[in-house]
Amino acid sequence: MALKIDQDCINCDVCEPECPNDAISQGVEIYVINPDLCTECVGHYEVSQCVEVCPIDCISKDAETPETQEQLMAKFVRITAITE
Repeated sequence: MALKIDQDCINCDVCEPECPNDAISQGVEIYVINPDLCTECVGHYEVSQCVEVCPIDCISKDAETPETQEQLMAKFVRITAITE
């Protein structure tokens, strides 16, 4: 499942540079995660880097975009094939 940032976001700017897929960007009011690019860091890291650095724990799995580990890995392969 892709991750999402909830309304508790304080715009601290620490999550955006940690995303290896450039899935995080500044939204209208808070940072947002593009579910088409979010792999929960599968293929890059053991744990989601944005979740690790978020000082207020406002990043969680997005129930609206359920994905298995295999689907996340397939997305990683697709994304990295495009960017390399």
